[in-house]
Amino acid sequence: MIGRRSAAGRRGGLFGTAARTAVVAGTATAVSSRMAHRHKQRVEQDEAGQQMQQAAAPADVPAATAPAEGADTGTGILDQLERLAALRTQGVLTDEEFAAAKQRLLAQ
Repeated sequence: MIGRRSAAGRRGGLFGTAARTAVVAGTATAVSSRMAHRHKQRVEQDEAGQQMQQAAAPADVPAATAPAEGADTGTGILDQLERLAALRTQGVLTDEEFAAAKQRLLAQ
């Protein structure tokens, strides 16, 4: 049998090739899955950080827009409502925060 290798020298044949392919594919899938998981965690952390920053900033806005002592409250409230509406339009305030700030202004 010239030119034929023995079973030990054939590197596993068809089953060996299939097994190596399965190992490579499994490893690639595991690595890809882990990378996707890490990316998702980073995105969630970034979003959480942005939400915390946005939540902290609007808390200061209604206090800064409070009417000055002796100011005409009719036009002062209107100006403050316009500022709050502009902040909501810019995305600084959520609808819920806008409604709460508006209620505080109208309750004065």
